[in-house]
Amino acid sequence: MSIKLTRRLAAELMDRGETSIRIKPASLEEAEKAITRDDVRRLIKSGAVYAIAGKKTMSFHAMVTHKKREQGRRRGPGRRRGTAKARGGVDYKKMIRGQRRVLAALKKEKVLENEKFKEYYRLVKGGLFSSKATLLNRIKSDGIAIPDEKFEKLRHI
Repeated sequence: MSIKLTRRLAAELMDRGETSIRIKPASLEEAEKAITRDDVRRLIKSGAVYAIAGKKTMSFHAMVTHKKREQGRRRGPGRRRGTAKARGGVDYKKMIRGQRRVLAALKKEKVLENEKFKEYYRLVKGGLFSSKATLLNRIKSDGIAIPDEKFEKLRHI
C-alpha cells in the first residue's frame, strides 16, 4: 500500500504519534507492502519500524529533586502521606486475577474438583492469600498432589 498506512498503524500499535515513527531505509519496500496490522507488528518486532524516544521536559528544580530521590534522599517519614499499602502496595485486581488463573488451570487439568475449586475461589475472593505461591502452598498442605514441575509453572502463570 503506502508508507503512510504503515506509519499510522505503527503509531496506533506503539501508542505514539505518527511523527515519532521511523522506518529504516533498508526496509522501505517491506513497509510499503505491509497491509495488515500483523504485517506492521512483524516489522516492529524485527526492528524495521521503530519510534524515537519522546522528549521529556523537566524543570531544573524537578531534575534536582529527581536526582536526589534516586540517591535515596527526600523519602523519609516526614515526606510520607498515607499507609504503606496506600503508597504502592500490590494492586488487588492484579493479585486476585493471577490467583484465579491458577485455580482455573488446576480445575482445567482436573487437579481440583468443583467443590474444592469453589472453596478456594471464595478464600481467594476474601483476600486470604497474599500471592499465588501462598495459594499453591495451602493447596499442597491440604493434601492435593501437585507435581513439582507443574507447581513451578503455576507460580508464573
